[in-house]
Amino acid sequence: MYAGDSARPCILAPGMKMNLPDGKTLPLIVEPDDDVAGASESSAEAFALSCVEEGDWLREKLLECGALLLRGLPAATIESFARFVRLFGGREPLDYVGGASPRVKLGGGVYTSTEYPEHYSLTLHNELSYTYRWPAHLFFCCVTAPTAGGGETPIADSRALLRRLDPAVVSLFKSKKIEYERNLSGDASSRYSWQAAFETTDGAAVEEYCREGGVSFRWGDDGGLRLREVRPATVAHPATGEEVWFNQADGFHPSALDAETYRSIVSTAGEEGLRLNARFGDGSAIERAALDHVREAARAEMVLVPWRAGDVLVLDNLLTAHGRMPFTGPRKILLAMT
Repeated sequence: MYAGDSARPCILAPGMKMNLPDGKTLPLIVEPDDDVAGASESSAEAFALSCVEEGDWLREKLLECGALLLRGLPAATIESFARFVRLFGGREPLDYVGGASPRVKLGGGVYTSTEYPEHYSLTLHNELSYTYRWPAHLFFCCVTAPTAGGGETPIADSRALLRRLDPAVVSLFKSKKIEYERNLSGDASSRYSWQAAFETTDGAAVEEYCREGGVSFRWGDDGGLRLREVRPATVAHPATGEEVWFNQADGFHPSALDAETYRSIVSTAGEEGLRLNARFGDGSAIERAALDHVREAARAEMVLVPWRAGDVLVLDNLLTAHGRMPFTGPRKILLAMT
């Protein structure tokens, strides 16, 4: 079921309405009332202002459902999107320092969405759950919607995902935790370099980051950097106290790679050559069956959000996991984090 299909309308405030997908609990779709929708650019600007003015109420709804889709906003630029994030979120956007996904920093705390080839899908995940600093909220803005098919952003309630998982699997992950390993290139021109990941060429600053977060690090003879850190499988939401599934074990594990890519890497560089890897916190291997169970549960909870130009998708990063579906043709989505 796509967001917006068979939606149930409810008036939010003058000139605004909200909908939920039929039978779903997210995302809450907030858009102009039918009387003013699409009337003019000034109407879209007025709707953006209403979203800011209703910010306290909308943030309360975000704590309930975990995802808001603001639909009917004016066409965005990098500057206007950054300004909207500051006004709606009430804080400055964060940098993506320490992140594993390749992105382009555009300025004002705005980045491109993950720069993977368009035929790749991104598994459901909570942003930066593999490290010790993560954003509370994510803002995705659609500049160019895909027109040739695909490119939806799948989302899932992290609370519902936890409930769906086999308690024995949850207990195993919680008791052992997860060790994430990252192998970063020393070539500053690579999108997978430590310079790109930490947005600096200062190795001492990277070491300070690692010491602050208890991240084990080792510099290679080739200038590369290997990181290891042990993180929990679940966390409690700071505002609601709810426990959520909050990790990226299935995305980091080699079983997420297609067989040909895995064989190519291991045949030339061994397991040490993998860019990402995941084990249990005690160093033991994570069973493929457990990871497949997590993936199956995530697919069962997944809701696809198709994009329209001007859409802004706001996620509570702990309550809601997100990913990306493959696509063809143009697609431009911006990201800001607070």
